[in-house]
Amino acid sequence: MNYKISILIPARNEMFLAKTVENILKNIESDTEIIVGLDGAFADPVVPSDPRVTVLYYGESIGQRALTNQLCKLSKAKYVIKVDAHCSFDKGFDRKMLEAYEKLPDGDNVTMVSTMRNLHAFDWKCKKCGHNLYQGRTPEKCEKCGGEMYRDMKWIGKQSPQSNFYRFDKTMHFQYWKAFEKRPEGQGELCETLSLQGSFFMITRKKYWELDICEENFGSWGQQGVEVAMKTWMNGGRVVVNRNTWYAHMFRTQGGDFGFPYPQSGRQISKAREYSRELFQHNGWKGSKVKFEDILKKFAPVPDWEVAKDSRKGIIYYTDNQLRLKIAKRVQKQLKDIGLPITSASLKPMSFGNKNIVMYEDGEEVRINDKIK
Repeated sequence: MNYKISILIPARNEMFLAKTVENILKNIESDTEIIVGLDGAFADPVVPSDPRVTVLYYGESIGQRALTNQLCKLSKAKYVIKVDAHCSFDKGFDRKMLEAYEKLPDGDNVTMVSTMRNLHAFDWKCKKCGHNLYQGRTPEKCEKCGGEMYRDMKWIGKQSPQSNFYRFDKTMHFQYWKAFEKRPEGQGELCETLSLQGSFFMITRKKYWELDICEENFGSWGQQGVEVAMKTWMNGGRVVVNRNTWYAHMFRTQGGDFGFPYPQSGRQISKAREYSRELFQHNGWKGSKVKFEDILKKFAPVPDWEVAKDSRKGIIYYTDNQLRLKIAKRVQKQLKDIGLPITSASLKPMSFGNKNIVMYEDGEEVRINDKIK
């Protein structure tokens, strides 16, 4: 079979892997195959048997990036999609992604993502009284009657929230960028995004290898979205979100049996971010054709970054310092998320904005970054 797309799924102790594969098989509409990697453990339950599914097993874990690279070596398709092993998908998502590529004159230099939803995978349900709890770590017993709880599978891509645009802060820590949707660049079916969420992305197999898209120097896990996006942009390509289709990702942040399948530590995460800063912020990546600063300027204003596309634009924030602090903080956060330089004019000294002008009865005091000028 001459497949057009290979879907790569690196997995380690993933309890929902079989459900993810089953959902992909149900929803693909193009010439698409699935290549699953089992990293140090067999799948339980087993991966569905299907001629479009290939399974690669390693007796000892080699890490998520290394495993994804091994899966890509088995592909002969033009495109590869990397997905996490706990996702559900839109009907015909693979066909819709291909159709979007066909609309782009520079498609071979584009990394594409789709709208991301949150996956409602299951509820905990009591066998005795039927009481429900939203998905999370295993409860010891029913909080209502003390009965035994079991997983009641849902596998629903929730309508809200939906995420399309992403960025990163100065430490290269991943951030959502909801405010970008209000900008002119955030309108339409196919839009550019500064960064991406690493649970789903599509790229040509040729570019995957050319850009070393799962570079193992980062370590097993972490910085996936930043790495893929920056290598695409800095090589002269583009990262595009296809809002005509979606996938739903299950976030596992509660620990226990509902935590991450790979061991992680603060030190490992810090090391990966430090490596990102070295490669991208400090222009240490050999594949770079575009400067990191120029990419930021393209998306400016970008929150957390002191770069502006048009220095003539800014925000003036006036206050008599009488507004309730809780409300004022919310207003200030919304203004900061816009990313433009802010000058605050107030009746009392405050730390909000790049510059604070304090108006006294006998004159004014100007503070720039909290320093009196």
